[in-house]
Amino acid sequence: MQYVSTRGQAPELSFEEAMLSGLARDGGLYVPKSIPRLSKDEIAALEGASYEEVAFVVMRPFIGDSFDDATLKRLIAAAYGSFGHNVRAPLVQLAPGHFLLELFHGPTLAFKDFAMQLIGQFFQEALGRRGERVTIVGATSGDTGSAAMEAFRGLDNVEVFILYPHGRVSEVQRRQMTTPKEENVHALAIDGTFDDAQARLKDMFNDLEFRDEVRLAGVNSINWARVLAQVVYYFTAAISLGAPNRAVSFTVPTGNFGDIFAGYIAKSMGLPIHKLVVATNQNDILHRCLSTGAYQKGDVLPSISPSMDIQVSSNFERVLFDVYDRDGGAIRQLMSELNDGGFSVSQGALERLQEIFVSGRVSEEETQAMITHANANMGELLCPHSAIGVHVAEAHGSGTVPMVTLATAHPAKFPDAVEAASGIRPPLPNRMADLYERSERVTRVPNDLSALQAVIRENMRK
Repeated sequence: MQYVSTRGQAPELSFEEAMLSGLARDGGLYVPKSIPRLSKDEIAALEGASYEEVAFVVMRPFIGDSFDDATLKRLIAAAYGSFGHNVRAPLVQLAPGHFLLELFHGPTLAFKDFAMQLIGQFFQEALGRRGERVTIVGATSGDTGSAAMEAFRGLDNVEVFILYPHGRVSEVQRRQMTTPKEENVHALAIDGTFDDAQARLKDMFNDLEFRDEVRLAGVNSINWARVLAQVVYYFTAAISLGAPNRAVSFTVPTGNFGDIFAGYIAKSMGLPIHKLVVATNQNDILHRCLSTGAYQKGDVLPSISPSMDIQVSSNFERVLFDVYDRDGGAIRQLMSELNDGGFSVSQGALERLQEIFVSGRVSEEETQAMITHANANMGELLCPHSAIGVHVAEAHGSGTVPMVTLATAHPAKFPDAVEAASGIRPPLPNRMADLYERSERVTRVPNDLSALQAVIRENMRK
């Protein structure tokens, strides 16, 4: 299995090389050269299998010879052994035909754990075999950072620097990033938005001299291995509801498009997905683009669903690559126009997107109302992001096709918003009960590439 860049000017890489590289050297994102398909019989054979068994079957074709079967199974088992639910990603019924996929039973209470715990195992195995060290730099709107730190803390061959927007994440999210004691993980609070943090991250990757100097690697959703790990729970959920003999729809609260792109890959592999529904908050660039074809950046508006406060959705480039018939030149042109404020998707490409995706936008008031409603009528306390998903799902569900909404975080990660809407302050799990008492360690940095690079150089262990 080889991987190609969406911008068409980087060399093809193996799975391991693409994983360790993160962003392609031409600025593009790596995608498989072709998408392997599972037959109806192969999908049906997964009924009753454990999450780990499904993960092996789904991911195996993408891994190539980077890991042998025994190693891959061992790494998968190690990744999910610490999850707080034996099913890993259990389904809960909210209403007739509507189900919630709980993706918050990992160590940092967010869906990012499914990918990050696995990629941590992959990195450790690959780097140990190679005898190499890397510097991981990530940008987060809240959850990726803590998941990355949890996955890589204490490892000798990895240094981790996480950029997050100062004052724009919840207190729980911040403390999960600033309280680890291990010397190889560093929280950097940038003066700006998540889009600023993401832009500086890409600037670092595109500074090839710095990239090579510090052996830069990325674990944001720009990293293909992150997307691949998230494909698995689409399969486990759909199979639980009757796939492959029954189609299933999914609604995904998303800002950076990575989680729903994983659903697109599952559909491309042969999973019978009827609808993929994009749910956005007031930072609705994805909804606007899917509705009109106009992908225009605006101001990032702070919200009670901060992990979705994004106006530049990096993974959207991956699906554009497909609907533009994998034309790297066309994607380079679109991304160049994005640097000037935005672009328009061609009519043919937009029609192809609209065949696959539908979307909805949810206001702050609607988000709060759904938290209240779900608690009172569904017996479910939702985080604001999951509430956005449930709200949009109700508008796009049908009586014949089951709808699965992805619950992307535990409500305790956003206690103020949940309490304001429901009157209930969700407690942290026992293993995190002392989070507010732990000392914090954080570096405030300006929104400036040179300053960030200086901080990274100064704090790297020699």
